[in-house]
Amino acid sequence: MTARPRILASLSEAQQQLGRIVLGKPRQVRLALACMLAGGHLLLEDVPGVGKTTLAHALARTLGLQYQRVQFTSDLLPADLIGVSVFMRDAGEFRFHRGPVFAQLVLADEINRAPPKTQSALLEAMAEHQVTHDGVTHALPTPFFVIATQNPLEQIGTHALPESQLDRFTMRISLGYPDPSFERVLYLGGASVTETTSVMSAEQVVALQAAVAKVYAGPALVDYVLALVHATRAEGSFAAGLSPRGGLALLACARAWALLDQREMVVPEDVQAVFAAVASHRLLPSGAGKGANQTSVVERLLASVSIP
Repeated sequence: MTARPRILASLSEAQQQLGRIVLGKPRQVRLALACMLAGGHLLLEDVPGVGKTTLAHALARTLGLQYQRVQFTSDLLPADLIGVSVFMRDAGEFRFHRGPVFAQLVLADEINRAPPKTQSALLEAMAEHQVTHDGVTHALPTPFFVIATQNPLEQIGTHALPESQLDRFTMRISLGYPDPSFERVLYLGGASVTETTSVMSAEQVVALQAAVAKVYAGPALVDYVLALVHATRAEGSFAAGLSPRGGLALLACARAWALLDQREMVVPEDVQAVFAAVASHRLLPSGAGKGANQTSVVERLLASVSIP
């Protein structure tokens, strides 16, 4: 077996293992994998206790990635995330001590419980895969993947993420409550994260990310993505449409979705499969659209754009 088929076989095994941990959520698991393979970052929004942290931890263990979890609280400071300079008396100099952001998979748990200043500390890391402290730039590990969880804004002690922060997340998904049949399995003692083994390595993840970039998207497919992007800008329910960065994220995730099917070409169904997860958190409702179900508006827009 050559290297590419072997890696793709490991990717299929990773999906199966994650499915045994996060029960009854195959689509959400696949979206999370597609987000990572596209080189993006993932926002998990849901009520507490439905498995958001479990999914993040299971991804790290299954893919063989260095993992750090940061609990965001109201008193968390940017230095708690990035790191601090400590004076070393013996050496007579300050040395930078790296914070938990220096990991291949960082879980920012309950990100919207931290104040905006701390939330913004992630912006440079997520956009440029580096952090700057005291004028010195420090590169982050490769691959670098942020999974942030947030609770609904109506819950006590939460802060809305600024638009610039939301736009750094390639996808936003929700797990929702499990189906009763899967919840029963969980209560009877389903598989736990501690039982997972690494079926891939960080090097293989990087190789898959490079393979995603090479998945072919023809001119007609690009025209379809453009049509969707332009439709969001013409839709009166949104304060602003998708930016070029949002369009590029949509195309990258569609490529990753195709690779998960072990195809080397993107088809319109790939774009449709990831569109809501990529677009919904970027399309903030306007005055006319407030109060409407955001997901249904996005799905209606998707149905209104014909395939070229």
